[in-house]
Amino acid sequence: MADWVPSSWRARPAAQAVAYDSAEELARAVAELSSLPPLVTLWEVESLKQQLAEAAQGRRFLLQGGDCAERFDECTPQIITNRLKILLQMSLVLVQGSNKPVIRVGRFAGQYAKPRSEDFETRDGVTLPSYRGDLVNHPGFSASERRPDPRLLPRAYERSALTLNFIRALVRGGFASLHNPGNWDLDFAQHSPAAEEYRNIARRVTDALAFTENVLGVHAGEMEWVDFFTSHEGLHLDYEEAQTHRAPPSDRWYNLASHFPWIGMRTADPDGAHVEYFRGIANPVAVKVGVGMSGAALTRLVEVLDPHGEPGRLTLIHRLGRARIGECLRPLIDAVRSTGRTVLWCCDPMHGNTFTTASGTKTRHFDDILGELEQAFAIHRSAGSYLGGVHFELTGENVTECLGGARNLTDADLGRAYRSEVDPRLNYEQALELAMCVTRFMG
Repeated sequence: MADWVPSSWRARPAAQAVAYDSAEELARAVAELSSLPPLVTLWEVESLKQQLAEAAQGRRFLLQGGDCAERFDECTPQIITNRLKILLQMSLVLVQGSNKPVIRVGRFAGQYAKPRSEDFETRDGVTLPSYRGDLVNHPGFSASERRPDPRLLPRAYERSALTLNFIRALVRGGFASLHNPGNWDLDFAQHSPAAEEYRNIARRVTDALAFTENVLGVHAGEMEWVDFFTSHEGLHLDYEEAQTHRAPPSDRWYNLASHFPWIGMRTADPDGAHVEYFRGIANPVAVKVGVGMSGAALTRLVEVLDPHGEPGRLTLIHRLGRARIGECLRPLIDAVRSTGRTVLWCCDPMHGNTFTTASGTKTRHFDDILGELEQAFAIHRSAGSYLGGVHFELTGENVTECLGGARNLTDADLGRAYRSEVDPRLNYEQALELAMCVTRFMG
C-alpha cells in the first residue's frame, strides 16, 4: 500500500458527501478528532479478522445487528443494555441451532450516519436538507436543525466511547446471566403456531448454559468483552480518516473507530472515494451488495478490497429482497468464486424488503424478511457455498415498526410505537423469533 495514505480518498469522487457551510469549522472538528485516543485496539481488530476467516470456512457464524441509526439521546443505560441483551439471546439461539461459535457484532458505538436517497426533503412546501444521522445534523424539521454541523463529529465520538465503555463494563461485570428462564421474554410465543418449538429452544439453551456452569465450572457471564465487536457504515470519510492510525509493528493503517466498518450499497463504486479509503485500512471490511451490482462489478470490488486473498478480510452482505434473490444471488456467488477468493457471505434481509404503506409509513414485513433468509440459505447450499452470517436492523425495545411476526402486527399497529427516524427495525420479540426461525434453515 505504498501509494495509499488515509487521505487518498480525497482525490476521488465521494458519494453521499455532506455539504458543510464552513470548511474551517469542519477542519477544526476533524483536528480535534484526530487528537483523541482510538476507540478500539488493533489486537481486537485482528482477533475479529481471525474469527471472520473461520466463519468464511464454515467453522463459525456471524450475527451482526443493531439500530438503523443510533441517536445521541438514546445513549442511555437501559437502551444499551437491551441492545446487548437481544444480541446475546439471539446468539445463544444460533449457537444451539448451528452447533458453531457465533461472532457477535453490534451495529452500535458509531452507527450515527445514514445515506439518503435524496439530498433534500420537502414538507408543506418547505424544502430542507435531509436528515443524515446525528453525526451530521438533527431530525427536527427546521433550518437550524437540518444544517450540517461539524461540531457533531466529536460528539459522535464521545457517545461511541460512552457506549463502548458501558458495554465492556456490562460484559465484564457478569451481565450475561441469561441462563435464568425469567430473562427470556417469550410472551409473544403464545400467538405463534411454533410456540412450543420456541419454548423448547429456550429450554435447550437454558439447559446448555446450566451444564456449562455446573459441570465445567464456567459461568455464562464470564466472557471477555471482545466477544462483542462493533461495526458501523464508514460513510463520513472525514470522521473515518480522523480515527485512522498507523500501528506498529506491522506499520499498517487501522480504522480504530470500529472493529468492522462496512461500505454501503450507495458508496460501493470501485473508483469512488469510499472504496479508495477502505482498500488501505487493515481492518476486516464488508460491502453491501444489491440488485444493481453486476458480477463484473462485484469481481472488481473483491479484487480491489482483497488483493492478496487475506483470510477474514472481506465480507459480502447481500441485500437483494425476497422477490429478487432467486435470480440475483447465484450469479454473484459464481462471480466471486471466479476470483479464487474465499469471502464471508452474509445476508441482510432487511433493506431489500422495505416498502411504504398506503398511509405513507416506511416498513418491512416479517414474512418477507424470513422468506429472503430461507432462500439465501437454500441458494448458497445448492451453489456449494456457505452462508456464514446474518445482518439485521433491530432494537431491544418494544417498538412497532415492522409488520407481522408472531403477534401479527398490522398497519394499525405501526403508529403505536414507531420511533425510528430512518428505517424500520425489528423489535425485541420479532428479533428473537427470527433467530429461532433461522435455526431451521441452518441444518
